[in-house]
Amino acid sequence: MGYHFIRISVLYFVVGVLLGLYMSMTYNFSFTGVHAHVNLLGWTSMTLAGILYVLFPKAGRSILGKIHFILHNIGLLIMMVALFTLVQTGYEALGPVIGIGGISLIIGVILFAINIFRNMTPENLQKG
Repeated sequence: MGYHFIRISVLYFVVGVLLGLYMSMTYNFSFTGVHAHVNLLGWTSMTLAGILYVLFPKAGRSILGKIHFILHNIGLLIMMVALFTLVQTGYEALGPVIGIGGISLIIGVILFAINIFRNMTPENLQKG
């Protein structure tokens, strides 16, 4: 599971950097929230989770690791597309959609925390 997290995090990194480049070239910084969330929740958090799942493969193979992967990715994608669209169009009805994506992501992060507390032990550390 760790390698999947890291690979997808790189895609979020590319999106975040491209969005940052777009904002700096157009002097339109209205997408700063999207840019920050993509970089922090997509690139950084997913990379770190992936590294932990590689170091502690039992956590990565667990059902919690798999559910975390699904909820984190689906939640972040829903949240970012809805937030991007809201900023672009001003269509406030997207607020609940952002909330649904955010709640999905938060549940995934809570499951990640539980998974780490259960499986991050010296015995489970990847050797060599």
